[in-house]
Amino acid sequence: MPPIGSNLTPDSRPPIPEIIGSCSAMQSVYQLTRRVAKSNASVLIHGETGTGKELIADAIHRLSNRKEGPLVQVNCGALNENLLESELFGHVRGAFTGAVANRTGRFEAAHGGTIFLDEINSTSLYLQVKLLRVLQERSFERVGDTHTLKTDTRFIAASNRDLRELVEQETFREDLYWRLNVVSIELPPLRERREDIPELVAHFLTMYSEANDRCVVHFQGEAMELMQQYHWPGNVRELQNYVERAVVLADGDELTVELLPAVVTGQSRPASGGVRGADLEALTYEVVQRGLNAEGPEGENLHAKVVRRIERELIVQVMLECDNVQTRAARRLGVNRNTLHKKLKDYGLDS
Repeated sequence: MPPIGSNLTPDSRPPIPEIIGSCSAMQSVYQLTRRVAKSNASVLIHGETGTGKELIADAIHRLSNRKEGPLVQVNCGALNENLLESELFGHVRGAFTGAVANRTGRFEAAHGGTIFLDEINSTSLYLQVKLLRVLQERSFERVGDTHTLKTDTRFIAASNRDLRELVEQETFREDLYWRLNVVSIELPPLRERREDIPELVAHFLTMYSEANDRCVVHFQGEAMELMQQYHWPGNVRELQNYVERAVVLADGDELTVELLPAVVTGQSRPASGGVRGADLEALTYEVVQRGLNAEGPEGENLHAKVVRRIERELIVQVMLECDNVQTRAARRLGVNRNTLHKKLKDYGLDS
């Protein structure tokens, strides 16, 4: 049997070794990555959390004419508005309480190279105006300063939400969207590229065996079937975590079913408390038999009960994707943190 990916053309192979996968969707991503890398055009990368957006940004930089310059990465979703402004543009001494010295911002540090703005969908409208100016004029001022600085920087942005929907909701500026979206790269979720799972598992087995001084180099056929059937809400990052877990726990040289978490084998849902299939099936049957306006056994309107179940499951999923960071999850859900905290308490998820 020829090695995986042996039938790929040079242009459709992964652009950097860290990117794994040879399905047709990923081949298209590789081709587009190589074509856009040599230009100075802004690139907008779309994809769910855990699909590898940062790897594509890294590949574009490494293949570009700016590869000798810096690649500066900023996670826009990890900082509040004031901290992010200072992080991006820098500040001068005395600009705000605690600014005891001048600070160089990320745009200044990225001069001659590339800046990668991850989770740009989480930026405020105020900061979007300032980002638009940098994109248009290649100039900015540090916070608290009047001196204008120039920057020769290539822009790559990434979003785990559809920015077109955010434009329609008027939470993301349309002019900034079009400035960023010169070239768009869509990364498929892992559930849409299941044929790449064996290759990914083999890669992570090798990587974590070396890192942990182990020798787990094989995988059980039944274990692979279960992994290919699972829906992977956390995408490649989730798969990577489970393979690392299996390597650490393995007694022999094989990844077996027993080493997979219960959520993959179908024995349970995540410990965070999502809606169980049987419970949801029973609720659905009750609605079909009695109608949405009927009352349940506890006197609760069935329509309200369905809404609560779905909302609870949505909150569970978003909290998982945001690593249980409530500020990030609230932003993703479009509610304030206090509202999310109350709902977590109401649904018994606050622990």
